[in-house]
Amino acid sequence: MFDLDIRSLAAELLNMSMERGFTVATVESCTGGLVCGALTAIAGSSSMVQGGLITYANEAKAALAGVPILLIEQHGAVSEPVARAMAEGGRTRLDATFAVSITGVAGPGGGSAEKPVGLVHFACAGSSSTRHRERHFGEQSRDEIRRLSVLEALDLLRETVLTGP
Repeated sequence: MFDLDIRSLAAELLNMSMERGFTVATVESCTGGLVCGALTAIAGSSSMVQGGLITYANEAKAALAGVPILLIEQHGAVSEPVARAMAEGGRTRLDATFAVSITGVAGPGGGSAEKPVGLVHFACAGSSSTRHRERHFGEQSRDEIRRLSVLEALDLLRETVLTGP
């Protein structure tokens, strides 16, 4: 189901998290649960994956991850502040050591000059800080933007696990 790159990165992340006693959670918009799916496809993941929230609609971002609607209205759902709030809310609500979030424009429609197709924001929250990444994957297929987003989210989560909470 997942390509070798995703499976390898997910397995590496799970091993590192288990060794360190960390738990993880996901809060996903444009990937619709693919990151959590990649993690839970690995045997033994139940010892460290707390869960995943699929927050595709703005109302779900607010209800499930606690993202203030005003923040979404001010910055748009595809933005650094919303990605950070998604990760922080997911970490708290799912009681995880770390939570990674993804919000972006996977296309083929929905883009604008300010927020084009392929723009994706990522955040990973720990107890003491939240990291952010912004990627512009360009006008690729929806499937490819989502695949690249899963890889990027797993990499950000791996990097955060390496440095600790």
